[in-house]
Formats: sequence, C-alpha cells, structure tokens
Amino acid sequence: MQFSRRDTLQLAGAAGLAGLGATVFMPFMARAQGQGDSYKTDGGEIVVSPVSHASFVMSVPGLVIYNDPVGGKALYDGQPAAGLVLITHEHQDHFDPETLAALVGADTKLLVNPAVMEMLPAELKGKATVIANGGKTTVGTVEIEAIPAYNTTEDRKKYHPQGRDNGYVLTVDGRRVYIAGDTEDIPEMRALKDIDIAFVPMNLPFTMDIDQASSAVAEFKPAVVYPYHYKGQDPEAFAAKMAESAAEVKVVQGKWYG
Repeated sequence: MQFSRRDTLQLAGAAGLAGLGATVFMPFMARAQGQGDSYKTDGGEIVVSPVSHASFVMSVPGLVIYNDPVGGKALYDGQPAAGLVLITHEHQDHFDPETLAALVGADTKLLVNPAVMEMLPAELKGKATVIANGGKTTVGTVEIEAIPAYNTTEDRKKYHPQGRDNGYVLTVDGRRVYIAGDTEDIPEMRALKDIDIAFVPMNLPFTMDIDQASSAVAEFKPAVVYPYHYKGQDPEAFAAKMAESAAEVKVVQGKWYG
C-alpha cells in the first residue's frame, strides 16, 4: 500500500481522538444523527454506523452496505437505502428474512453463503449471489472476498463448522475492511494483511473469548478494530489487552447494545 494506514485512516468529526491510545470512544450523539464514524479513503470516506450486535451499515464511495441486518426495519430508519446486503451465515442473529424483505429494494444486491441461499424466500433469491469460502466478486467498485469463519474448539464446532460460513474482506477505494462473522481465532484471520478496519466477534460459546480475540488482532494488526457481537463479554477488557500488546491498533467501541 502506498500510504501509512495509521497516519491517514483518520476519524473525521472526532478531532484529537486518534491520539488518545488504544481505545477510542466515538460520540454516540453523532451516530444518532446518522453521521456514523468516518474514515478517509483515497477519494472519499467510509462511514460506519453500528446498529446492533452484528448488524451495521457502512457507506463507502458509490455504495451503501448493510451487514447481517436483523431486528426489523425500524432499527434502520434514518439510514441510507441498502445497495448491497452481506449475509455471513444462517443463524437468526445474522439472517432474518423478514427484515431483509423490508430493507431490500429494487436495486439492492444480496451476497450470501451457500447455506443461506438455500433458505432465502423465492422473492429474494432472484436478487442474491452465492459466494463460498475463497470466492471473489465485485459489486460496483468494491472487491469482495469470502473468508472462512468457523469454530476450532471441539465442543464449539457444532455452532460454526468449517467450510459453511463466511467472513468478508472488502477492498474499498484503497482501503481494506474485514468483517469476521462468527468465528474463532483461525489461521485465515491471523494471515490477513493490510486491513484498515476490522470487525471481530467475542462471545462464548459461539465465537472467541477476549484472549483469543486480542491475540489474533495483535497478529494481523488492523489499523482500527471494532469489537462487535460481544454480548456477555467486556469490550473494555479486550481494549486493555490490546493496549498491553505491542500492536499499534486503535480499538473503537461502537454502541451495539442498549
């Protein structure tokens, strides 16, 4: 990459926060006004708006992306209409056909893993493209790669078996965004390079604990990481672990609950 991610991936509208250390608390009032968290790209910006748990809206140059939207249409009131919806896997906190039906418009594209494709209502299947682990596609100018997401601990493998579910890496106007989905600390995550923004889960027994998550993030070193899908675990404890590590990673605490 021809730029310093940690110098140029700035938090717009939050002057001075980038120098506060490992944890950045973004102003929730800005989120409520629909502004989200803004990050510069080569020719525009990425705006991240946490919604709930694993659901968020991300506006990028030329495209509005909804990730795993669930919980009903009202949660997304005030957000721009979706141009692309990403679904990582079939669990109800990631895949909700009723919410999808309410949010998917005439021009919205759906990108789903093979298991979800089989479960989609007929009226949504025509808008959907299936992508499996290792697959690549492009929507507009956004390049998308499906990354494995799975459990490795023996008694957790029943939740997310290897080969079924997706994470995603998006290349957006000179930046790379990693959406982990539901996964543990897998080799494919640790091997990622040049990630600017990462969304990493940590709740038991379904994904990782704080030690696994912080260890993995410290290895692949995104410029910014959002702990998400963390119900039942303490994201501030994760941030403290990151601060203790040698990794120069900014931890941004989104308002995912309450």
